[in-house]
Amino acid sequence: MKRKDLILIAVILIAALAGFFIVRKAQSGEGARVVITVDGKTYGTYSLDENRTIEIKDDLGYNKVVIADGTADVTQADCPDKICVDHAPISRDRETIICLPHKLVVEVKGGEASEIDAKTR
Repeated sequence: MKRKDLILIAVILIAALAGFFIVRKAQSGEGARVVITVDGKTYGTYSLDENRTIEIKDDLGYNKVVIADGTADVTQADCPDKICVDHAPISRDRETIICLPHKLVVEVKGGEASEIDAKTR
């Protein structure tokens, strides 16, 4: 092997290792956050790692979102059907809880990838 061949192999190995670590870091679930939107506008972005309670009061209604133990959950709402309250807590990337009467969307971004593509009853 010539010297140029060894340099080329070293560059390829370094690029492959860098790519591996970048992908690994992106999939690690660190930095997961909850994005809450009301009527299409961002209400707030919160870390999934910090426990907190967010109360959303506006002319459409009232919702209470609790972030605890790495999950987000709508625990109270004054909508008639309360589907958002009955929804299971969310913690994985792109999972959502939606309250249609209040135009509320609670979504996890940057979390661990979900093992399930879709769920139906």
